[in-house]
Amino acid sequence: MRKQALNVSFFSAPALALGITAAVSIFAFPIRSNAADVPKADLVNRQQLRVCADPADLPFSNEKAEGFENKIANIIGEELKLPVVYTWFPKATGFVRMTLGAKRCDLVIGWGQGDDQVLNTNAIYRSTSALIYKKGTGLDGVDSLADPRLQGKKIGAQQASAGATLAARYGLMSNVHGYPLMVDRRYANPAVDMINDIRKGEVDAGILWGPIAAYWASRDGVPLVVVPLVKDVGAARIAFRITMGVRNGDDAWKRQLNEVIRKRQGDIDKVLLDYGVPLLVDDDTSTEMITKPRTSATAEPAPAGSAATASSPAPAAATP
Repeated sequence: MRKQALNVSFFSAPALALGITAAVSIFAFPIRSNAADVPKADLVNRQQLRVCADPADLPFSNEKAEGFENKIANIIGEELKLPVVYTWFPKATGFVRMTLGAKRCDLVIGWGQGDDQVLNTNAIYRSTSALIYKKGTGLDGVDSLADPRLQGKKIGAQQASAGATLAARYGLMSNVHGYPLMVDRRYANPAVDMINDIRKGEVDAGILWGPIAAYWASRDGVPLVVVPLVKDVGAARIAFRITMGVRNGDDAWKRQLNEVIRKRQGDIDKVLLDYGVPLLVDDDTSTEMITKPRTSATAEPAPAGSAATASSPAPAAATP
């Protein structure tokens, strides 16, 4: 499928706009109007699937289309019979403003449910934070941060993340080694730094967002143990629904994407499972894991007004 970065130029003429407004106000008669009767402008490009993505944020996306969000974009493009094109921008401060907000693209594949910077589609998956450690270092069998064997251990966690909050809840903060959360991943990768520190023994264990933990713990060195913290989901908000994001106001586009998600949920699940993403059933009261792709009949949309929403800033919402 064809993929390319888009270079778009934007022009504005505030002085001209003010002049026209003034001229119209002189000659216009008062007209009653109902805002509800005015159709919304459709800003979505209907000839291409224009995706906003990070150029260096594996396992999610990169310019070589190696991430699972790249694969999901291909599924969406295939279903809509549209070529996939990309606008690249790091998922750091200003991501939404410089991509969706600037109308350079129409879709973010992965975004935390509940962040009002975007209009969320139905969830494409629900996941949780995970514990990572090296086998044979005294932590074998640990599956909860409540395990007393973690007391006194040096724990890696990303600052201001859900994992760090959970570590604090269990009294582990005195020995936490912090890693930055919001960075330009073209130049730094704190998750990989944490994984490498665990392998070297400089950190005893780490807490990362499950999709990131599963991906990097199996690459570039001795495989590490990755344990989804399903026993700790009730202790703090660490399980999140991930949606697609569109511009606020693009309601028709959102509905179209919801239909694609419903129809292709099984294909999306297969991509996620192939990347080792810990998938939880879409039910806040359950910590049951999904181990095989769902069908359309079982892939129910997230309940409206769900409490399981991301409360961090945009990049953290994308990768809790």
